[in-house]
Amino acid sequence: MLSVALRTLRTRWVTFVGSFVALSLGVALLAVMGLALASSLDAPERQPERFAAAPVVVRGQDTLSVPTPIGDRTQKLVHPRAVPEATVGRLRELGTVVADRSFAVRAAKGPGDLVGHPWSTAAFAPYAIDAGRAPRAADEVVVTGDWARPGQRVETDRGTVTVVGTATPRPSGTDTPARSGPATPHTSGLDTPRTSSPTTPHTSGPTTPHTFENALFYTDARAAELSPRSTQLVVKAEAADVRAAVQGQGLQVLTGTDRRLADADPDRDSEALTAMNALFGTAGGVTAFVSVFVVASTFAFAVAQRRREFGLLRTAGATPGQVRRMVFAEALMVGVTASAAGCALGAYGAPKLAAWVVDGGLAPAWFTIGDFTWPYHVAFWTGLLVALLGVIAASWRAGRTGPTQALREASVDTEAMTWGRSLFGAGLLLTATVTLGLALFSDPGELLHRKTYVSRPMLLITAIALLAPVLVGPLTRLIAWLPAQLPGAGGMLVRENAAAGIRRTAAVAAPVLVTVALAGSLLGATATLNEAKATETREQTVASFVVTPAGEAGFDAATVNRFEAVEGAEVSATSSSAVYVLEDGVALVRSEARAADAGPLARTVRLPLAAGKVSDLDDDSIIVNEEWEKHTVGQRVDVWLGDGTKKSLRIAAVMTTGTGNNGVYVTPANAPGATVDRVDVALAEGADPATVAAALTRAGGHVFTKDQWVQASYPETNRTTRYGFILVLGIALLYTGISLANTMVMATSDRVRDLAVLRLAGATRWQVLAMVAGEALMVVAVGGVLGLLVAGLNLAGLWSALGLLSVRSPVRLPWAELGATVGSCAVLAVVCSLAPAALAMRRRAVELAGMHE
Repeated sequence: MLSVALRTLRTRWVTFVGSFVALSLGVALLAVMGLALASSLDAPERQPERFAAAPVVVRGQDTLSVPTPIGDRTQKLVHPRAVPEATVGRLRELGTVVADRSFAVRAAKGPGDLVGHPWSTAAFAPYAIDAGRAPRAADEVVVTGDWARPGQRVETDRGTVTVVGTATPRPSGTDTPARSGPATPHTSGLDTPRTSSPTTPHTSGPTTPHTFENALFYTDARAAELSPRSTQLVVKAEAADVRAAVQGQGLQVLTGTDRRLADADPDRDSEALTAMNALFGTAGGVTAFVSVFVVASTFAFAVAQRRREFGLLRTAGATPGQVRRMVFAEALMVGVTASAAGCALGAYGAPKLAAWVVDGGLAPAWFTIGDFTWPYHVAFWTGLLVALLGVIAASWRAGRTGPTQALREASVDTEAMTWGRSLFGAGLLLTATVTLGLALFSDPGELLHRKTYVSRPMLLITAIALLAPVLVGPLTRLIAWLPAQLPGAGGMLVRENAAAGIRRTAAVAAPVLVTVALAGSLLGATATLNEAKATETREQTVASFVVTPAGEAGFDAATVNRFEAVEGAEVSATSSSAVYVLEDGVALVRSEARAADAGPLARTVRLPLAAGKVSDLDDDSIIVNEEWEKHTVGQRVDVWLGDGTKKSLRIAAVMTTGTGNNGVYVTPANAPGATVDRVDVALAEGADPATVAAALTRAGGHVFTKDQWVQASYPETNRTTRYGFILVLGIALLYTGISLANTMVMATSDRVRDLAVLRLAGATRWQVLAMVAGEALMVVAVGGVLGLLVAGLNLAGLWSALGLLSVRSPVRLPWAELGATVGSCAVLAVVCSLAPAALAMRRRAVELAGMHE
């Protein structure tokens, strides 16, 4: 049968083009993502930046560690502790101590990410003066970059300053001198092993100078005034002596490459790579799903078209097993050649994908594709497995073809819905329904997570696609009812041809179903969740005005006092913090917290309370939400505050869960280190809104009305999710195009004799082409309606979960994107059906009617 399979591939190459292209593209994507994953796992360790030349860096406690029966659980503290003064005194006995400070600065014509430091820390990068001199007075600064020159006056939110010099990082030996000791952070007397990349060894020598920050260097005294709290310092002493001096205090002693932990956001590379790998993992899963879907659909349709051919083979003596092996051999040859082509395409595309994710800010600037072979093996064998899995059902159906099929003349699909297809379709639909019900009953919040609303549509898409032959008939007649009532036979022929060729209609509608369902489910889920979060903000905001700081530093006490002095304004100043709680005895959970006084909070915010009262909040209590393990008013709960202080607080009130952003509320006494970053202002009776708004503006900050605040805080889909959806939907749309083109060409080519009979019956060439185009449009409409059904069911589950979480928000369907998707599919389907029909009808109708299959 191998020779027969080879001849079939050569003769019916049009049938297998779509499967070949889909498989090769899928293998290419898998190879690209495998190479990206391998390269990210083998990433080089980030080197120190601001402290590349510092002997030893001592950091205050910035990690909370809680012992549990299964080991210590840790969380980063939102408010790291400063190094105790007594410890600083002991360190000064060992050598020079330089306190480091970092604070946000906003300049009218400067970069948006300006940060201030004391000048004494510049030597540890090391920075060197390019032009001018070091700062000597409180209103003098040295800047990095070329946005300001010496002698220039710069207006900032910290006051007007004069630029007296510019500085640039200089090359520095990245290895710490021998006296600094081993490059291992020391915490509470416990040495923590350092992990590093085995394939990217660190070499001594100078580093290439580069600008890693936009900085303003003030005098040490002025920096201390602007940022009194210092959480890390540099010590010019032996590392061993420093460790001995801080033993048992929970402080970190950083040397060598671990000095990078003292830089701003030292984990940004690993976080970016983790997000990128999640993106590629999702795209890879969708690729595998759609590949199997397209290949299975294409082979199923091809087998249905070749019933007479298989009947002839059976008449000639071929056994069912031989017919199945022939179909498998065809799939094997397509799979091998497509997988090989896909690996070659992946090798070409991987560097381009790496450049794309770097340009998009999804990966660090140094990210490149390494030299690995295992991703090619994984991609090749996965492609081959996909080809064989996709043809299992089709080969079984081919083996069941009886010899009498060779005598068939009618092309009506009498057994489009097999018992196996019915069983699997009903089973998947039941599974999707039951799992949704269980999730709504046990944990509706789980349905709001991205991994859930990305994966759940796959189950429903497969179920509806398997059951499509049952749905296609009635849906086709419904959609074509109006065209069939029009004068002429065109509308009636479109309806009857589609209804008679259920397998053909289902095969063409399937890829449209996938794309529309994915677009509607993914984009609709994010739009619905964003609208739900905006609804929460709108309902909780009672204040007439919301004031936010111009920079990232928050409001100082003097500014808050000016707000409170505004006549006619009832002010509630709140700050961002966090609390940590140990749940189930093993999970250390961080919850975002707002710190506020109860009285002003109750007048400016409407919290979604399920129990208790806001006015009961005091320094010995906390307001939690229903997600907490303990959420009964009056219960006491052990928490750790934002600086790691352990405290037992009474539950004063309980909020509903909502979309998960309700967090908790504490008083300012339980948010040590937090600065005011939001001021809600309610109007006193008789106060003039315009007068109050003008006075708040003069006091400082950005003043928003309630409506402006809701609009400004409207949630946006984060960049990684947005790029991930673009990639996933791009893959789905590309596969849809391939499948549509292939299936429409196959279907139209197979119906050449039918079209010739219409011509012989008196139809003009343009009437026949119009009928072909009408069928293509109707089939795309069927797929679009089924896809919209899947998206609607998924979003209905999401809406139900929001309702159970006490969020009343409408469902948002991305109509513009859905319209564009269906329109693209319609254009492609029409073109790919008209092209072969138009080419075929260039010959005489009598010749076409007598053609062999």
